[in-house]
Amino acid sequence: MLKVGFVGWRGMVGSVLMQRMIDDGDFKGIEPIFFTTSQVGQDGPDVGVDVPPLKDAFDLEALKALDVVVTCQGGEYTEKVYGDLRQGGWKGYWIDAASTLRMADEATIVLDPVNRRVIDAQLAKGARTFVGGNCTVSLMLMGLGGLFEADLIEWMTSMTYQAASGSGAKHMRELLNQMGGLRDSVADELADPGSAILDIDRKVTAAMRSGEFPTDNFGAPLAGSLLPWIDKAMDNGQSKEEWKGSVETNKILGLQDNPIPIDGLCVRIGAMRSHSQAFTIKLKKDVPIDEIEDRLAKHNDWVKVISNDKDATIDGLTPAAVTGTMSVPVGRLRKLAMGGEYLSAFSVGDQLLWGAAEPLKRMLKILREQ
Repeated sequence: MLKVGFVGWRGMVGSVLMQRMIDDGDFKGIEPIFFTTSQVGQDGPDVGVDVPPLKDAFDLEALKALDVVVTCQGGEYTEKVYGDLRQGGWKGYWIDAASTLRMADEATIVLDPVNRRVIDAQLAKGARTFVGGNCTVSLMLMGLGGLFEADLIEWMTSMTYQAASGSGAKHMRELLNQMGGLRDSVADELADPGSAILDIDRKVTAAMRSGEFPTDNFGAPLAGSLLPWIDKAMDNGQSKEEWKGSVETNKILGLQDNPIPIDGLCVRIGAMRSHSQAFTIKLKKDVPIDEIEDRLAKHNDWVKVISNDKDATIDGLTPAAVTGTMSVPVGRLRKLAMGGEYLSAFSVGDQLLWGAAEPLKRMLKILREQ
């Protein structure tokens, strides 16, 4: 039975991973050992099997005794521990939610419904480091996998509408506090049906711009607004989040030597935990819409094609509809005015499930079944 160490299991992604593993009975097939950065010796979590007291996440000897490390602790932990662990001779499997190692030569980005062939080939070569991809990249590939699999995409753009959860738990709280602050600033006016909406709008805008508005985490108002920049700047004018869209997609698909051009803008919006994306896709040939829908729908068990009509779109292609589910709906599928080779699409997916925890859960299962 695999000895599997879990680090960062209390955080947002880690908590979702734990619940998914409990739901599917995944702890029954392994020997789980839980690590902590602050509560060594305390009781481990209840996951349905016996677990020892919490161990020190920085204890390299304890980590070396493991077959697998699964970490959702973040990039700083990976930077502090991974190199020393490998240099100390550890030959186990490292499964990581953080971005730190994604583009390292020894790392494989995992999204098995899309790149199981790549994962199996890397395992056969002796690969030991497996990393979850960027959330929007993973969700894009889950939704559009049928087109990538058929090699139909010449190039594409992705314009994202990213939820607060991508920045972390504190940011989600701040978004809610911003929403509440805006509402509170006009509570009396909202209670009066006769109040003028332009007066309400002026007060809301003033509240948003005031120095008392809670912006410690986002650095600017998000509620009632949006933020058209995510992550740090690259030298070419992209944000790093936009850069990831191309380099990670092509690495996941094993196309580094002949990459598909992918670019676009990444935007933070006031959704809680489901990312949305609007795609413009240049196809290699004019493919009928019904064939496109069929390829998309058959690619994996979680993608769901939404018909291109208003009611179906509003009912099923929104963060409100998708949050907390494994479904990755794709809709607004139609040919653009530029010609039959130009396709629009829109997808939504839970940032914490397929966008973060689920690929790690499934990679651990692949190792267990070897």
